[in-house]
Amino acid sequence: MTDAASEAPGLHDPARPRHEQRIWDGTPLDARRVLIRCYHGLGDTLQFIRYVSLVKEVASRTAVWAQPALLPLLRSMPAIDTLLPLHDGIVDLDFDVDVEVMELPYVFRSTLATLPADVPYLRAPLMPVPRRAASPQVQVGFAWQAGTWDHRRTIPFESLRALLDVRGLHPYALQETLSTTEARAFPQWQPRSLAAVAALVSTLDLVVTVDTMMAHLAGALGVRTWLLLHASADWRWMRGRTDTPWYPTMRLYRQARAGAWRDVIARVQRDLVDLCQSNPLEADRA
Repeated sequence: MTDAASEAPGLHDPARPRHEQRIWDGTPLDARRVLIRCYHGLGDTLQFIRYVSLVKEVASRTAVWAQPALLPLLRSMPAIDTLLPLHDGIVDLDFDVDVEVMELPYVFRSTLATLPADVPYLRAPLMPVPRRAASPQVQVGFAWQAGTWDHRRTIPFESLRALLDVRGLHPYALQETLSTTEARAFPQWQPRSLAAVAALVSTLDLVVTVDTMMAHLAGALGVRTWLLLHASADWRWMRGRTDTPWYPTMRLYRQARAGAWRDVIARVQRDLVDLCQSNPLEADRA
């Protein structure tokens, strides 16, 4: 396919102003070679990459330019024809139009009723993971540290520590690094890559996490997830809801006021006790 944009090689140049590049201009993607750029955070890519299936339904070809750490996961999506590692240079690919991954809900004019919410839409790579405990304990992964750009989302480990003492629970740390104190509270196994984290998460009964990439990973894998939110939660979690249309296996626990994690932890602890007193193989995964 050729058009005015494909005949202008300068439109590949990332040094040119964005409006002078080969960006989506609001016209349909039908029968076009579409490049989806993943310029934002890992969690953003994991959340919005679900739309590649809708792009595939109308486009002639789909290409995804994504963060290298995510490539092992994204290879599980059959709707992606070409998968390329993101870098600062020029993408080595010919295409008709490019669109940033977070623009896709607008491309398809998504509403709460129409956004694609079938999970899992990602599959974890096959990798060695810890064997499940021999006893029928509930296997729970924990992530309490958010990104450095918003410390309000992080829960101090000592505040979270009470959750690990729930009887019938086998905890796993889903953090990239652990302090000496934190490491003593968890089994002696830590994943060394995002692919390894995904492989572990896919085997768990539950993930308890703050608002970080881990929430989107668990949600995209269709794993039951309890998300602990700051009072001023990000726009994607909306307001006043304990569920989210983005991930049907996710439950939201919100602060009543900024910085007040104690009540959130107490509610999660009560629900963990209820879960661990039931059979995890029969419990509702939502």
